[in-house]
Amino acid sequence: MAESRKSTLVLVAERAGVSIASVSRVLNGLPASPQLTAKVREAADALGYVPDATARSLKVGRTDQISFAVADVGNPVYVAMMHEVSRVVSKAGYRLVLSSTGNDPQDQIDLLSSLNRGFVDGLLLSPLRVTEPLVDALRASRLPIVIIGSLPAGVELDNVRADSVAGIGLAVEHLVGQGRKRIAFVNGPVDTVPGAARLSGYLTAIERFGLSTSADVQVAASDFTYKAGRKAAAKLLRQSTPDAIVCANDLLAVATLKELTSRGARVPEDVAVVGMDDTDAAELANPSITSVDLGSGKRAKAAAKLLLRRLANPDAAVKQVVIEPTLSVRESSVVGGKNTDAPVANAAVAPAPDAATTEEVQA
Repeated sequence: MAESRKSTLVLVAERAGVSIASVSRVLNGLPASPQLTAKVREAADALGYVPDATARSLKVGRTDQISFAVADVGNPVYVAMMHEVSRVVSKAGYRLVLSSTGNDPQDQIDLLSSLNRGFVDGLLLSPLRVTEPLVDALRASRLPIVIIGSLPAGVELDNVRADSVAGIGLAVEHLVGQGRKRIAFVNGPVDTVPGAARLSGYLTAIERFGLSTSADVQVAASDFTYKAGRKAAAKLLRQSTPDAIVCANDLLAVATLKELTSRGARVPEDVAVVGMDDTDAAELANPSITSVDLGSGKRAKAAAKLLLRRLANPDAAVKQVVIEPTLSVRESSVVGGKNTDAPVANAAVAPAPDAATTEEVQA
């Protein structure tokens, strides 16, 4: 009869013939004799008792969980980041909880509100759009937070970002070196953090080499996805005849490559293509796509270490880390099918004065 009821510490104590305090001690992992531990665990197993994780987290003040929130869990960049974050936090004894927030900052604000109730110990957040309400919510949060991406000036939060402006500069410089003169740009939404940064980088680099910045060689996709990229690339090719196209990420680059070949254009002989993020999608494409490596794995690893550092020392000084880009040259941008995969460093761009290197970030 008793065993048919919900198992509690009292029932475990009765079955083991020990006190409730002894049961609590064993089940919370505190020191106990081997004999006592064996009795309690045997009784708990027999009753099917599962400790209440929520109650335990309230008691000890931690959940041993870290949340990683991204816009799109299907994006190869976020997948690569997730693997690196998981490796770092699992070694420190944390479980990783993944959340997909979409592009709406309000969804991220709602997530923050939920997580602040004590479901996790810390948050890694990679927002596409950073609005004033989101910044206010980040500042008001009691939860330790590290941002993967750029933040407005004056926002004192740990963050790790890529130098997208320098990355686009590497792509344009490479294409100019290949003799390309009509370099177009397929961007994502310009009201996002990466979209704005990559447009700025494109315009800066094009002007540097004295090339055209006319509106007909620029298009903005509705999203950073393959489907949106096909529509944007089709629009671009209806309004201009570029000899090279830089794309704001690899999914857009694959879409652009597909659109070009569907129209009978040869890549790279007629039109060269360069992507960004240097994901597996770029390497697996046919022809393989030259891509700017923004250090997705390095950013994720650095951010995870920053969060562990913040959890260990809540009063530590804020750190901002910049990961510098490199260029992986493949078949899509070099006539003759050259495929080097050798990264070309961005020697012309120095780290920001307040930026730390990945190696300086200690858990």
